[in-house]
Amino acid sequence: MKVFDGNVTSATGFKAAGNAVGLKKVKKDMALITSEVPAVAAGCFTSNIVKAAPVLWDMEHIDNKICGIAVNSGNANACTGEQGLADAKTTAACLAELMGCNEDNVLVCSTGVIGVNLNMDKLLKGVKITYPMLGDDAESGANAAQAIMTTDTYPKTIAAEITIEGKKVTIGGMAKGSGMINPNMATMLCFITTDCAVAKPLLDKALKECVADTFNMITVDGDTSTNDTVIVLANGMAQNAEINTENADYDTFKEALMAVCKNLAVKVVDDGEGATKLMEVHVTGAATVEDARKIASSVTSSNLFKAALFGEDANWGRVLCAMGYSGAEFDPMEVTIVFRSEGGEIKLMDEGTPIVFDEELASKILKEHKIYIDVMLKEGNSEAVGWGCDLTYDYVKINGDYRS
Repeated sequence: MKVFDGNVTSATGFKAAGNAVGLKKVKKDMALITSEVPAVAAGCFTSNIVKAAPVLWDMEHIDNKICGIAVNSGNANACTGEQGLADAKTTAACLAELMGCNEDNVLVCSTGVIGVNLNMDKLLKGVKITYPMLGDDAESGANAAQAIMTTDTYPKTIAAEITIEGKKVTIGGMAKGSGMINPNMATMLCFITTDCAVAKPLLDKALKECVADTFNMITVDGDTSTNDTVIVLANGMAQNAEINTENADYDTFKEALMAVCKNLAVKVVDDGEGATKLMEVHVTGAATVEDARKIASSVTSSNLFKAALFGEDANWGRVLCAMGYSGAEFDPMEVTIVFRSEGGEIKLMDEGTPIVFDEELASKILKEHKIYIDVMLKEGNSEAVGWGCDLTYDYVKINGDYRS
């Protein structure tokens, strides 16, 4: 597998565009993705009961063959009542007319401020003026990635290349997300394109399993958004024999999809609002994978530990505390905790016994940007990894005036 600096236009048959159409004051705010031929689609959506209108539209139409996706930033079209639902449909119909397909074959996504109706005059005009900009080159994909950003400080893209039955298969993706990020998806949009020929049931299965270990294992602030969406489109233009059984080709495809999802998920956390640290919590020796996930997610979600990380304080007690209220079963007297980074490695607890550690070394370790937290249990053979960031003053500043 080759992982490279690509995006949603890297796979054969996909075009994209990004443009500033006036939904935001200055920056790009309209993105389009299209497929040369209708694509098989799979999606994962927010677990929030309050779902934005575009999420409801996409959930209803994700089983259809998809020709294109229209995405706007600057306005989430969430909590907008019947008008919001009508606006999502009108947006789909607008792109469908330009593409010469049915509105039921177009998906829509939105991100931005909640509770404000879309300016449909600007949005529909924006779709129409952005459509001629569609291109299959890297720059077009990069423009689309910029157009879906809100508080992100940089666009998030990646691609992977594999070989299936002698055919080159490419998977490309882009994501946005910086705040309102919590396990079980967050105010996060992710779009993945692939020219692989893969049956709908297996595309669904692969995406759900990849999301479980990537996007569902990240957190910035504990807020689960109304608009969370991950969509993958597979148009089959690599001309490999369709993957319709869980064979070696399926495993190869899923491994590449996992690599793309993980790369984008970690970038989302690393760009957490105001963040200065990226933490990776690796739990081993758990009784079940679910227990391992609960523990890792509880640690990455702990505001107390996130604050300690910002202060570069090796307060491992907050790790153990977060583990204790995670809902997972384990024996605290068998827990080992290690902090490590490029600055070194230090054991803080050894099978339930606290270690008198070198504070100077601990400080050196925590001064690095990426911090690894290893949690070792003795309950079984299951493991999981979660990602989070520190909690800083800037997070409050950013969210204190988000609407302005």
